[in-house]
Amino acid sequence: MGYLLGYDAGSSSVKATLLEAETGRVAAAAASPAAELAISSPRPGWAEQDPEVWWEHLKRATALVREESGVDMRGVKAVGISYQMHGLVIVSRDLEPLRPSIIWCDSRAVSVGDEAFSSLGEGTCMGHLLNSPGNFTASKLAWVKVNEPLLYRRIHKMMLPGDYLAMRMTGEVTTTPSGLSEMVLWDFSREGVAEAVLDHYGISADLLPEVRPTFSVQGGLTASAAGELGLAPGTPVSYRAGDQPTNAFSLKVLHPGEAAANAGTSGVVYGVISRPESDPGSRVNVFVHVNHDAREPRYGVLLCVNGAGMLNRWLKANMAMPGQRVDCGDMNELAATAPVGAGGLIVLPYGNGAERTLGNRAIGASVHGLDLNLHTRAHLLRAAQEGIVFALAYGLEIMRGMGVRFEALRAAETNMFQSPLFREAFASTCGMAVELYATDGSQGAARGAGLGAGIFGDIREAYGGLQRTMVIEPDPGLEEAYAHAYGRWRDALMARLE
Repeated sequence: MGYLLGYDAGSSSVKATLLEAETGRVAAAAASPAAELAISSPRPGWAEQDPEVWWEHLKRATALVREESGVDMRGVKAVGISYQMHGLVIVSRDLEPLRPSIIWCDSRAVSVGDEAFSSLGEGTCMGHLLNSPGNFTASKLAWVKVNEPLLYRRIHKMMLPGDYLAMRMTGEVTTTPSGLSEMVLWDFSREGVAEAVLDHYGISADLLPEVRPTFSVQGGLTASAAGELGLAPGTPVSYRAGDQPTNAFSLKVLHPGEAAANAGTSGVVYGVISRPESDPGSRVNVFVHVNHDAREPRYGVLLCVNGAGMLNRWLKANMAMPGQRVDCGDMNELAATAPVGAGGLIVLPYGNGAERTLGNRAIGASVHGLDLNLHTRAHLLRAAQEGIVFALAYGLEIMRGMGVRFEALRAAETNMFQSPLFREAFASTCGMAVELYATDGSQGAARGAGLGAGIFGDIREAYGGLQRTMVIEPDPGLEEAYAHAYGRWRDALMARLE
C-alpha cells in the first residue's frame, strides 16, 4: 500500500506526518519552524502571514520527515492537507500572491460582515448561510475590494490557505464544499455557491476556485513541486479540509452526537449534526463537514475561543526572569498546587482579536480579583487554564441552546490536553467524559488522502492503527467546586460585557 503524507498547516507551524497505509503506523512526523511562525500586525486587530512562508516550511517539514524516516518519499501514494481556516489568499493570473494572507484571527472585516448581515437580513443569513457573514473569508475579500481597489482589480482567484498550498503542489486552483462554507460562500439550502453573498459584495463568481469533493483526486504533483518536495510527479493530492474538520475526522468524529475538542492556539469544540441548525446570534458557526452528502447530510458546529493555548504560551514567555527556562510541564505542575477556583482569581482569556462567542467583540484578556496578599504564580497559572475551560463551557451553553447535545468529547493528546489539570477541569466543568487519542490533524489529513485516492476500500480501513490512550471522567468530588468557580467566572464575563 505504501505511504501517505499528511500536512497540518497552521498559523504557528506546518506539521508533516508520514503514515504507513497498511498499518496506520506513524513512520515519521516533524514540524517547521521550531519556533512559532511570525504573525504580522500592521495595525491593531490585523493579522497577516506570507503564503510563501507556509510553502517554505511545508518543504522543510517534508525534508525533516524524510531525514527521520529514511524512506524514499517517491513511495508516497497520496497527499492530504489540513490548514488554518478562514484566511484569505489572493493571487494574480500567474498565480503569485498579491498581498500577505489575511488570516483567521484578523478582525478588520467585522464591520463589513455586520453590515452584510443587516442588509441581507437574518432570514437569508440564518436560513441559507447558517451564519452571519461576520469576519469570514468573503468579508475579508470585500474589505480588500473597498480598501485596496487597485490591487483588487488584479485578482485572478481568491482562495483559502489550504487551497493555496494545494495550488503550489498541483498548479490547479480548487476548493471544496467544506471550504466554501468556511468562506461563508455556501448556500446550505441550495447545496451550492451562495450567490446572495457574492451579489451583495459585488464579487464575481469568476474569482472562486473550482469546487472538488473533499475526498477526491484534486490534482497531481507537478514536476516542479515534486522536485521541491522529493516526491514523485503526479502523486495525487486527494484530501483537503480546514484544521477543525480535519481534527474531528482524525478522531473518527463523523456522525451526529459525536464531537471533537482541540486546544492549540485557539480552543475549539466541533460537533456533528445532521440537520442545518444555526445560533440566532451566530456566536457558534456551522460548516459543511468532510463526509457531508446531500443524501446523508453532515454539518459541523464549531465553537471557537481565539485565545486558548496562546494564553498559556504568553504566560510561558513572560513569567520567567531573563535567562530562566520554564517549560509547559513545570507550569502545569505549579498550577496544580493551587486549589480549584484559583483562590478566587479569574482570567478571561480573550486576547486574540474579535471573539465569535462574544458577538464579534474584542474585549482583550483580563485578570480579576487579584489579591496581592494571597495569590501567587500558581494561582495565576491555574486561573488561566480554568479560564480557557470556562470560555469553552460558555460556548457549550450556546450550543445546547441550539439543541446540540454531546455525551462525550474526543481529543488528541496534544497541546493543552497534555495538562492533567486542564483535562480534569474540562471533564468536571462540562460534565462529560473526555476520550484522548494518539493522533493529530496531520495524521487525519494522511488518512483522508488514503480515502480520497481509493487506497482504502472503506472508512474502517482508514482508521487502522488509531489508538485511544485514556478516558477522563468528570470527578464527582470536584464537580460542585468547578460549578461554583465557573459561576464566578461567568459573572465576571457578564460584567465585562456590560
